[in-house]
Amino acid sequence: MKNSKRPLPRIGLSGTGFIARSFAHMVMKHAPDMRLHKVLTRRDPARLADFPTHGEVTNSIDALVESSDLVFECSGDVIHSTLVIERALAAGKPVVTMNSEFHVTTGSYFTDRGLLTEAEGDQPGCLAALRENMLAMGFSPLVYGNMKGFLNHTPSPEDMAFWSSKQGISVEQTTSFTDGTKVQIEQAFIANHAGAGILRRGLEGPARDDTVDAARDLGRMAEAAGGPIADYLLSRTQMPGVFITARHDAEQVDALNYFKLGPGPYYVMFNPHHLCSIEAIKTVRRVLAGGGVLMNNSSSPAIGVCAIAKRPLAAGQRIELAIGGFDVRGEAVTTALEPEHVPIGILNGAVLRHAVEPGQMIRFGDVDIPDSRALEIVRAMAPAPVPA
Repeated sequence: MKNSKRPLPRIGLSGTGFIARSFAHMVMKHAPDMRLHKVLTRRDPARLADFPTHGEVTNSIDALVESSDLVFECSGDVIHSTLVIERALAAGKPVVTMNSEFHVTTGSYFTDRGLLTEAEGDQPGCLAALRENMLAMGFSPLVYGNMKGFLNHTPSPEDMAFWSSKQGISVEQTTSFTDGTKVQIEQAFIANHAGAGILRRGLEGPARDDTVDAARDLGRMAEAAGGPIADYLLSRTQMPGVFITARHDAEQVDALNYFKLGPGPYYVMFNPHHLCSIEAIKTVRRVLAGGGVLMNNSSSPAIGVCAIAKRPLAAGQRIELAIGGFDVRGEAVTTALEPEHVPIGILNGAVLRHAVEPGQMIRFGDVDIPDSRALEIVRAMAPAPVPA
């Protein structure tokens, strides 16, 4: 009698950093329903002999795509991930990501070109999952909130090296978390997914210890602005998670008060953690089971992430590293108000045409940007012609 058991889904992993390795361990130890078949790296595969996988580590995007039933992309690199994801979707493979940087830069271009979704685990995915849950219960969200414990727009390389070593993550990640770039990217992402706006460039980010009270105040501000918003709260005492401030029906006031959400009209619900790569496996299973997209950047995003100079930059200076570097930082911006802003995700290697002062937004006329598929896509998606 033939064995009719169906083969296990083959997962292709793009990335070999902190998040990728943790995700790989999850598949290897806690996912007997799938196999980690190929791992894509830009490093020498011979130096990654200890990387957890059922298969092999490769430098070939084609090998990854051809031998995978689903691709999980978590490189954090906009230029590289755009190439990988385009190739995977063109081959008809579903893609799950943990890569907000990709989504807010080129992700919208791909929303109608195959199954592409961010995973639950990082703040945007956790907000999307919480939103899904709250909408199912009849809530009307007003604020999609991130919880941030520390902010320094201009951290020093020495401090970032110290905290990188202490926390066990890269200097680039440590810097993008500290200078606020990551939270701006994350909140632009959830805003686009949920059809929300922002109150101002760079978000409000009130510094408050009473999280619930501050979240309700943001709800009032959202209503005054005319619709839902994405923003964040800054406090060292709050939990490292996400929240949504919402309204509900007048008929449910007594019930919600009894259920300990308070007298209303603004109700705050939390997800008090975001476990990134450890949670991402849930979204991979969701997609494999036919559950569809958890979140994407939408096909018509209203919010982008611009680059703001951290220090004086001279004409001819090259921005080696934009996200997580010491030249620029990101701020969420309403694209219609700043149509000439350069998305921070395509600024690696850009050369300034003239001097730029601290606090100045980088516009297309300010820089020469290296050619890439990501730049082509940014130009194609722009609402108006992008200056060469």
